[in-house]
Amino acid sequence: MSEPTEPHDPEVPPLDTIDDSRRIPPPRRPAPPRPQPIKAVDDIPAGAIAAIAIVGVIALALTLKSGIPRVIDWSHHQDWSWFTQWAATITDPVHAYLGAHTVGLPITATMVFAIWQAIGVGTLIAAWLSSGFGPRSTWLAYGATTVFMVWDASPAAGRTVAAGLGVIAWTILSTLAMRGFSLRPVVNVFHRS
Repeated sequence: MSEPTEPHDPEVPPLDTIDDSRRIPPPRRPAPPRPQPIKAVDDIPAGAIAAIAIVGVIALALTLKSGIPRVIDWSHHQDWSWFTQWAATITDPVHAYLGAHTVGLPITATMVFAIWQAIGVGTLIAAWLSSGFGPRSTWLAYGATTVFMVWDASPAAGRTVAAGLGVIAWTILSTLAMRGFSLRPVVNVFHRS
């Protein structure tokens, strides 16, 4: 690459020779005006608000009086064995895995199983409430180790189905634990006032 042959303009010194106290930032453009917030409560008449409140209280009373007993009655007449069998497909292999791998330890397999359950519930709630990195990463590690234990301790013929059911249960619960998680990049723009 060749050097430029034209000399620099003597009126404009190079940037690194300008004293910091003499540097002038470019003028700042004013921010556009913010729109006024919508104040729907001020626009709705008091009578309409009262009518909506009365209808809401009546609907709540009817739901409590007749809806909840019907739902409870309906749930008592349903066959929930599919749910208990699904849970047993996951928890029985985990308990068997922990029983086989805690031999010789000062803690029992039943206690480790109870700790495993408490960590699962605790990290699910913590990840849902805080949406922090720690609880979410613990939830991911908990789910991965659970699926591994189900895979390892299940009978060979049903190993893939059991692990698949474990993954499905874990991803269903992950909708709660990973609430608000996004893979979109976050761009922060800071304005100085």
